[in-house]
Amino acid sequence: MFGGAFDPPHNAHVALVQAAMAQLQLDELRIFPTGHAWHKPRVLTPAQHRLAMARLAFAGLPGVVVDEREMLRAGPTYTIDTLHELAREQPGAQLYLVMGADQARALPSWHRWQDLLQIATISIAERQQPERAGAGFDAKNYPQGRFAPLQLPLMPVSATQVRALAAKPHNTAQGIAQLVPGPVARYIEQHHLYLAP
Repeated sequence: MFGGAFDPPHNAHVALVQAAMAQLQLDELRIFPTGHAWHKPRVLTPAQHRLAMARLAFAGLPGVVVDEREMLRAGPTYTIDTLHELAREQPGAQLYLVMGADQARALPSWHRWQDLLQIATISIAERQQPERAGAGFDAKNYPQGRFAPLQLPLMPVSATQVRALAAKPHNTAQGIAQLVPGPVARYIEQHHLYLAP
């Protein structure tokens, strides 16, 4: 399971998914664009756009499925609920929760985060060069959990950066072309997403 706002999905997301499939030898990886993001201070782009962009970003990756169930839930969406659903649907499956280092640092603020450690192996994408000393996630602080690190190349790209570049009119697709998959860049331009009001 790999969840997030995907507002928009970018090349580092795609690299993380490819790394997870290869390094964890997964049979399937499900992408979950979040529904009501209780932890986000800003309003997300409408769900239909984030879902469409996620489908474009991850299209053609074998074993990768974009799952819209969190967007269909009323109220806040919690990762633990989705993991329980997956465990019921696929009894006996070994579940992995894939996340970036920034999400891992915030793990203790997640809803029922300790239950996550019981139901899934937490797989954290570690950049080759950490952002700053002491900023990483230390699994030794969570002896009750199962962890599997993922190795990723240093990719200095964020959804915030993509939105800021896309907000500049007449420069959308070209300005973000190196940061997001081509179909996502075209979708953002066609639908005039992230343009400043």
